[in-house]
Amino acid sequence: MLTHRQLRYFVEIVDAGSFSLAAERLFIAQSALSRQVREMELALQVSLLDRDARGLQMTPAGRSLYADAQKILGALTDAMARATHAQRGTDGTLQLLHSSSVPFTPALLALLARHTAQHPGVAIEIAQASSEQQALDIAEGRADLGLARAPILRRRAALHYAALYQEALVLAVPAGHALAGQASVSVAALRGERFVATPHPERGGLGHAVAELCRAHGFAPQPAAVRSRKWAQLALVQGGLGIAIVPASMGVLAPEGVRVLPLTDPGCTSGVLALWRHDAPALVQRFATDLQAAFSPI
Repeated sequence: MLTHRQLRYFVEIVDAGSFSLAAERLFIAQSALSRQVREMELALQVSLLDRDARGLQMTPAGRSLYADAQKILGALTDAMARATHAQRGTDGTLQLLHSSSVPFTPALLALLARHTAQHPGVAIEIAQASSEQQALDIAEGRADLGLARAPILRRRAALHYAALYQEALVLAVPAGHALAGQASVSVAALRGERFVATPHPERGGLGHAVAELCRAHGFAPQPAAVRSRKWAQLALVQGGLGIAIVPASMGVLAPEGVRVLPLTDPGCTSGVLALWRHDAPALVQRFATDLQAAFSPI
């Protein structure tokens, strides 16, 4: 019998178009993913995937399983979310996720304080997750609302994606860096620099935005020897290990020893999205409404 996990893995492999990319998205070893597919093929006594010159291809049996797996996983996701949401009314605990590149600014903190004061029956639990992971967790009912960094590459029909605000991207360099004395910097001047973040064109969020920005100026960002996609990247800049392009809200919080410089090129901005399910309970819908109102243009 096939498991929920195996069906999810199979759909992810097909959607990604390769075992390596699927393993990266699922945060598991490629060998473990291959083993799961072999076990599925043994259980079903059919071949599901073929590799040829065009890449990874589904067999007729694979195409049939893929279509059914999507339906099964979608039904399970909806059932789990409905059960979770049915347990919650207008009071309860709201599970809030945020990307590490979406820090809690004074405006966000003021919103949290105001909302909890107005709704004393609601508690808010906050955790970090990548932008793409937020969409998955909310769609599958493990969280209620997310604050994600655009873009999100894999859109899910069950979710709202509400644009909250845009902010400037800035350059963070060590205080002793050759560019530290500049008043502002062009992205083109960063060719050959080592980035302590890990921009990746197949991931959404800030990393994707930075990779696209660099490519628009004719180069791919070169990785530093020590890298992080999390908040720690500013500490790595502080330690002289490389540079980073970050949102202005992160730049404001840069530690001593980091110089933050404006980027002069058009389009050096980044957006923040709010994510929640269409069928979210009242306490989530109410917070989403307050969140959008807090950041709507006056």
